[in-house]
Amino acid sequence: MGGPEGAGGARRGRARRPEPRGYAVFSPQGFKEPAEAAEAEQSSQPPGRGAARGRKRPAPAAVPSGRLSRAELYEPPSSEELNRLKETEDLFHSSLLRLQIEELLKEVTLKETKKKKIDAFLHEINGLLSAIPETSESDLTDQTWLPGDVKVPFLQVPFDVKGKFRFLPPAQLSVVGSYLLGTCIKPEINVDVAVTMPREVFQDKDNLNQRYHRKRALYLAHIAHHLSKERLFGSVKFAYMNSNHLKPILLLRPQGKDEKLVTVRLYACPALGFFKPSRFHPSKNNVRTAWFMEQSSAPKEGAPEPPTPHYNNSILCDTVLLSHLHFLSTASTDFPGMKDGVALLKVWLNQRQLSKGLGCFSGFLVSMLVAYLLMKRKIVRVMSGYQVLRNVLQFLATTDLSVTGISLVKDADASLPALADFHQAFEVVFVDPSGLVNLCADMTASKYHQVQLEAKRSMEILDDRMVDGFQALLMTPKPMLRTFDHVFHLKHVSKLQSACKKMELLNELMDRGGNYVAAALPFIVSLLARGLAGRALLVAHSLPQTPEWPIDAEPPKHKDVGPLTFGLLFVPEFAASTLEKGPQADRPEAVEFRNFWGEKSELRRFQDGTICEAVVWEASTVCQKRLIPEQIVRHLLKLHADIPESSICYTGALLDSVIKSGKEESGTGEEAMVSIICSYDDLSRKLWNLEGLPLTVTAVQGVHPALRYTDVFPPIPMKPIYSFHNQIRTKRLLLPSEEKPCPAYIAPLKIICHMEGSGRWPQDKEAIKRIKTAFHLQLAELLQQQHQLICRPAVTHTDVYKDGYVFRLQVAYHREPLILKEVVTPEGMLKYQDTEESQQLELETLHRPYLTSSLHGLQQQHPVFGSSCRLAKRWVSAQLLSDSISEECVDLLVASLFLHPAPFTPPSSPQVGFLRFLSLLVTFDWNNNPLIVNLNASLTDAECTEIKNKFMAARSRLPVMFIATPKDQWSSVWTRERPSAQILQRLLVLASESLRALEEQLMDPLGSQDVKIVFRPPLDLYDVLIHLNSKQIPRHLESVDRPVKSFSRGVVKNSAGVNVLFPVVDYDPVQCYLQELRDAFSDLALFFYDKHGGEVIAVLWKPLSFQPQPFKVSNMKGRMVTTVNNKLVCVPNVEAILEDFEVLGAGLVKRVEARTEKWTI
Repeated sequence: MGGPEGAGGARRGRARRPEPRGYAVFSPQGFKEPAEAAEAEQSSQPPGRGAARGRKRPAPAAVPSGRLSRAELYEPPSSEELNRLKETEDLFHSSLLRLQIEELLKEVTLKETKKKKIDAFLHEINGLLSAIPETSESDLTDQTWLPGDVKVPFLQVPFDVKGKFRFLPPAQLSVVGSYLLGTCIKPEINVDVAVTMPREVFQDKDNLNQRYHRKRALYLAHIAHHLSKERLFGSVKFAYMNSNHLKPILLLRPQGKDEKLVTVRLYACPALGFFKPSRFHPSKNNVRTAWFMEQSSAPKEGAPEPPTPHYNNSILCDTVLLSHLHFLSTASTDFPGMKDGVALLKVWLNQRQLSKGLGCFSGFLVSMLVAYLLMKRKIVRVMSGYQVLRNVLQFLATTDLSVTGISLVKDADASLPALADFHQAFEVVFVDPSGLVNLCADMTASKYHQVQLEAKRSMEILDDRMVDGFQALLMTPKPMLRTFDHVFHLKHVSKLQSACKKMELLNELMDRGGNYVAAALPFIVSLLARGLAGRALLVAHSLPQTPEWPIDAEPPKHKDVGPLTFGLLFVPEFAASTLEKGPQADRPEAVEFRNFWGEKSELRRFQDGTICEAVVWEASTVCQKRLIPEQIVRHLLKLHADIPESSICYTGALLDSVIKSGKEESGTGEEAMVSIICSYDDLSRKLWNLEGLPLTVTAVQGVHPALRYTDVFPPIPMKPIYSFHNQIRTKRLLLPSEEKPCPAYIAPLKIICHMEGSGRWPQDKEAIKRIKTAFHLQLAELLQQQHQLICRPAVTHTDVYKDGYVFRLQVAYHREPLILKEVVTPEGMLKYQDTEESQQLELETLHRPYLTSSLHGLQQQHPVFGSSCRLAKRWVSAQLLSDSISEECVDLLVASLFLHPAPFTPPSSPQVGFLRFLSLLVTFDWNNNPLIVNLNASLTDAECTEIKNKFMAARSRLPVMFIATPKDQWSSVWTRERPSAQILQRLLVLASESLRALEEQLMDPLGSQDVKIVFRPPLDLYDVLIHLNSKQIPRHLESVDRPVKSFSRGVVKNSAGVNVLFPVVDYDPVQCYLQELRDAFSDLALFFYDKHGGEVIAVLWKPLSFQPQPFKVSNMKGRMVTTVNNKLVCVPNVEAILEDFEVLGAGLVKRVEARTEKWTI
């Protein structure tokens, strides 16, 4: 090997290969024997084999740096590489998932340089702690020795307690927890240090009445006082360990730019072997009632004291910190997969908001669970991190620890409490290796069921090849608002004090050290779960979290955890049921049912003759039925927990008001759409059965959004008032009157009528159009004759007035699009190619009807699909973008949330559907991925993969937003023309801002809860605002902030008119005006408008059109001539254009506001 370069080259060349392969390795200390090298690399390969191979083969010759020699390239793969390939094939759906997981692990694990800094910081803390001076002995209640700038981090209620305290330097300091095990992950690096208090600090009976806890707090307070003077620390603060008020800890952060690097948490713990474990069994009492209630007299002889399992557990936890560390380090030796698996599980829990707060599923708990599965041989040491993740999720999904607890005790011991004792005292049971501590003591059964449900969902996602499991499981946050169908807040947590009284929870309060939130929460949740059984899959709650506080402040009270949030996940079929059927009246359970539901329960006779207890909830419209869970929650909390309605802020349906039209008490339009569809079905039957048509009707297909339940404001049956119109008697027609306000908008409901194929159809496109017109005339005539329907035929369609709605029939012939594609080449050859006209016709007669029928089917499966769509479209329109993105595109975006909801469940309330719609817009990678909406599950895995591959190959030629459906895999017809790249960018910015603002409003129960703010568009971006006269806005009542008084619009709601003059259809002056503006000025400006009652048209100048252009006569539209550098050029004549805006809109335009501060004329 020639010189150092050769060696370096060889080394660089080998560096490309990830596995150490037993060759001699070059290092600054010279050559190492391959065996040593293998050890140094911590390779999993047995050193013997490496050494043997190393001896047989000479070191490879030098090759150009960065390249492998031919021999190496074609060398057979080692057994390790084969294992890896096999594992990738069997476990991961693709090698991409494996790479993503490896990349994520690199991202969240601590770098070596940071570890060195942290070690140095810990070293200095060690020195400082051992140098803290001792104090003289004083009573526990005499705290005058503590300086005024430090407050005891403990709620000392009641204050009087026996016992003495003196500070002595720590007997031992040890780093415990995830830092040493290598499982702590970014962004928050916490290092836990156990500070062992010397035995002399304690006296007998310190286990009673919080004496130990108060000594712990005083010990930390004295340490805090001394450390706060040191320059080493950027901040010294107190916090509660997992928000448990009995367990304060001290937080130390470094000074300067390293402050965010690490938080060192000091835990005070008792001297080993001081406490007798038998005193702390779950059935023992260590808090005396007389002391807690501050009663002077001793309790009656023989009165049993209640057990205090949570209190006992909190002391035991401190005694086993070190043994847990040893236990976990034993488990993780020779098990690199454990470190990765625990890191992945921590990310999984963080994304689901399960890993912080009182009773959380902490990272420590996960590590213990992995160790348990290792002990039970469900996991073996050769497994990778991903396999550990899968096995833990599988275990969680299939095991209910609230029913059958698990224990890490190896050998049965009669002196230890049995699992049954733990189950009696705690909701969730997972016993540690000592057999004394329940690691899940503070967890509620509801929180565990949430973890269990999440694990089940995650396993489904990992096994589904159609879903990007990595993205769904580890990269998508699941805040409560987007996860649960309804969310409500308990605004004033202090109300739980009276709940504890009402529910008689004195023993629980003693056990929890007076923390009424922790005492009442499990009971509140199980009360709600019982009341919502059958409707809700899960009743979950947020984890109470207490913020950290400065050492000179009083510790936070129990009410400082802020509002508590509850989430309900519904069973869609039963969530809106109005009846709660109970047992038969003569059964013993009937009394219990009556007690549970209170005065709401009444006797009812059912159709089968039985007389049962039942509760009937008042609700007439669909949107009121969706809120029956709210009625149940409010009723039960008032009845059983004394929580007044004013303390409950229910945010399940705050957005519904945006899609209500007309009177407040009416519903959100679902009923209106059902009646439209009934009328449409009746018309379809009449069309099929028409007599006297030369060709029969083969299919009738609706294309209007109301016929797929996604019309924002569905049409209401209308009958015109003649005095508001001018009449043309001869034609029995009405015209809008100039003196009166513009009549209410009547939308035509478009229907495609397919006629049968026949040899008599002409093959010429013009002739086909004429035949279709003849059909329109004949359909009108026959419907009038045979069914007395009022019709108005036109060239391209026939309008039919039925039940107060106007249906627009359009005849279609299946070969017409093909005939429109015919093009004759100059050589006289006939060829087929897409033309503008043929594409438009295909859209009208093929794509739109297919989409409408598919989405109509989706609505039958998911009853809130329509309302979610309508909220999404209302928002797009409110942002003035409804002309820049098609309705069908929004419908498909929302449909994808129901068809591919991972990692969530499909939405069961419109609000959650809308929040996820905004989130989809913001988080989806439109540039690199097609959005595949698998309607009717028609696409196979292979087709989806093919769509993705073709998309990547042709990306530059495809629309910026690409949506593929089974019938439209390659062309994305709904986004072909719009949105443009700029509009999409604007949409994403608005969606991101709206999502942030809306979630802020919904999560702040003490705020204004004004959710309409996201439907009020920011207008500061636009150059000109054209203000409109509200008299001439036909849909004025649909605006987001409904006008206080509106104009009578010349039509009445009435569906029973037979002999009626035909109303004015599809007449919206603003849309006509917009069309004129776009025709005249589209090269100079863009126009934006909210079609649902907007009072402003916003104008944005196109920057390019303002650059001076050479003078040409053809260039003069809207421009004027000036000279620049002695050359004649044209620039836009803005004053004249603004005047034209007013002239074109005379009577409709109130004023034109030019925002000249943004641009100059």
